[in-house]
Amino acid sequence: MQEHPEWFTTLPDGTIAYAENPPKKYQDIYPLNFDNDYEGISREILRIVRLWIDRGVTIFRVDNPHTKPVHFWEWLLEDVRQDHPEVVFLAEAFTKPAMMQSLAQVGFQQSYTYFTWRNEKWELEEYLREVSDETSAWFRPNFFVNTHDILTPYLQYGGVPAYKVRAAIAATASPTWGVYSGYELIENVARPGSEENINNEKYEFKPRDWAAEEAAGASIAPYLTQLNRIRSQHPALRQLRNLRVHGSDDDAILVFSKYLDGRHTRSGRSDALIVVANTDPHSARETTVHLDLTALGLPPGSRFLVRDLITQATWTWTDDNYVRLDAFVEPAHILSVDFNRTP
Repeated sequence: MQEHPEWFTTLPDGTIAYAENPPKKYQDIYPLNFDNDYEGISREILRIVRLWIDRGVTIFRVDNPHTKPVHFWEWLLEDVRQDHPEVVFLAEAFTKPAMMQSLAQVGFQQSYTYFTWRNEKWELEEYLREVSDETSAWFRPNFFVNTHDILTPYLQYGGVPAYKVRAAIAATASPTWGVYSGYELIENVARPGSEENINNEKYEFKPRDWAAEEAAGASIAPYLTQLNRIRSQHPALRQLRNLRVHGSDDDAILVFSKYLDGRHTRSGRSDALIVVANTDPHSARETTVHLDLTALGLPPGSRFLVRDLITQATWTWTDDNYVRLDAFVEPAHILSVDFNRTP
């Protein structure tokens, strides 16, 4: 600030303006003004990024990149990629779709998404189709279930079922997903008048006794561990474009699958999972699920065994199947298709 005051926006009274991303104001941040010295600021940012890379940092979460020139990011990301293709830049850009897509197209390897606000079955179906198909050539979604800034009404009032089903969908629908600290402990009290956690880490140091909370049964950390174990064991979940949305007769039961042919797995065995999720955290739902078996590498009319990777229960399924999901017991099935056993 002392050496390069021209890099910042100065107000008529001589003070430096603080950052704004309406409706939010960041009074602890001075925003850069590229208009006064584009080349100088660009070179300095690249120097700082390379400094951190030299110290072992390989992932950069970029806050509000949409408030900076898009062509600047295109230049910076390409320059870094030439020498460090392993470095990942995550665009934390909760903004209009066109800008989010543009940032992905100029080189951001991952992007925050609207998943955080998609809660109803119909809007989840629509969004899953979008990210797995329409924009999948350039947009790499990172499904965050919440952030330090976001505590949606769905989580505020949905209790443990809401937290579990959001995690189950995020962990299986996207190759990458994110959980902000405290989610495991169902921290769901909002600051009055806002959609963010009260007393969160923007305002105070927040120690947590993870072991005591888990011992008291107040933590879903074991559930998240189970989800990550399932992800590590099933290569189909590491793909994006193989997601297929299926139907159900209930307006709260979301159904989708992931299938990966054995030609593309290390084991040589095909991998298929079916996710059935009750998106209403306040109910038990019964319905019929309708599957397009060709999306699972099976001919229509096939009968096959599925195993719930959460409860270990097994069933024989076909094109149309009865399900009952009690949100207060388990809000989601994550079903592995057994290609080796016939019912």
